[in-house]
Amino acid sequence: MSLGYDDEQKLYILAFDHRGSFQKKFFGIEGEPDGEQTAMIADAKHLIYEGVAQAVAVGAKAGVTGVLVDEQFGGSIPAEARAAGLKLAMPVERSGQNMFDFQYGEDFPKHIESFDPDFTKVLVRYNPDGEAEGNREQLGKLKRLADWLHEHDRRFLFELLVPAEDAQLAAVGGDAERYDAELRPELMRRAIAEIQDAGIEVDIWKIEGVDRREDCEMLVAQARTGKGREGVVCVVLGRGADDDKVDHWLEQAAPVEGFVGFAIGRSIWWEPLKAYVDGKTERSVAAKQIATNYLRFIKVYERALAAASGEGTGAGGSGGIGGGGGAG
Repeated sequence: MSLGYDDEQKLYILAFDHRGSFQKKFFGIEGEPDGEQTAMIADAKHLIYEGVAQAVAVGAKAGVTGVLVDEQFGGSIPAEARAAGLKLAMPVERSGQNMFDFQYGEDFPKHIESFDPDFTKVLVRYNPDGEAEGNREQLGKLKRLADWLHEHDRRFLFELLVPAEDAQLAAVGGDAERYDAELRPELMRRAIAEIQDAGIEVDIWKIEGVDRREDCEMLVAQARTGKGREGVVCVVLGRGADDDKVDHWLEQAAPVEGFVGFAIGRSIWWEPLKAYVDGKTERSVAAKQIATNYLRFIKVYERALAAASGEGTGAGGSGGIGGGGGAG
């Protein structure tokens, strides 16, 4: 299997593999949930999947629609997604850790093979100016995973977060928005380069949005630097940001060759799901709103792509939404 992903094939992932934060913020559950609590959380996650299914029913193309869901609370979702022809991504990292570690330790191959996802995902917090020993420890574990995945013809989806170091934040007057705009893009490029230099081969980089198109171009260029990386691609993550911010990130990334879509989570499902869990809306209404939010981001991405390629503002050119798209 060649490294990367077909950059003519878009990929629109709805991410809901959140675990620790999900159970605490939605249900107030601390520690390991019992069987009844696990079933309750799994049911809430299935509601998110019902939103995905509605989106496909009204026009989203199954072949470019993806779900990122965890084993712990995913229940029947992985099997349902595969049966529906959706792309399946699943995480292997332990939830809520500042440093990457395997959720299932040395048994990670068995868990990957049992679910057979299209993409195996990790979330990694890595700042190139961060604590050197911690960074080296993470790189060693990630190298083991990447090598195993590619030895077994499996694709690697790498979610890179670059949290600010204290000195970096101080350099921009403690302003997180200035950090994001002025410092983070180059730090992301350096992080990708260090990960590559450690021999870790990634197929799809799931990266934080940036405000300028030239920074998107810089990040793709780095992702594709080196022999055999010509097919490596990037997708934009949402960070739970509001619609205007996510729209801007998508509009900057979409026209850049090497970006193929997004992997957005909370920005799509947080409010509808919270309304359902709090008893303020019906299940069907929440699922429909999730579908609507998901489809809206696809349209934002595809309009930006079409506008940049001189094809007008229609969304049909890149295969994300078929005829009749829209959640109604």
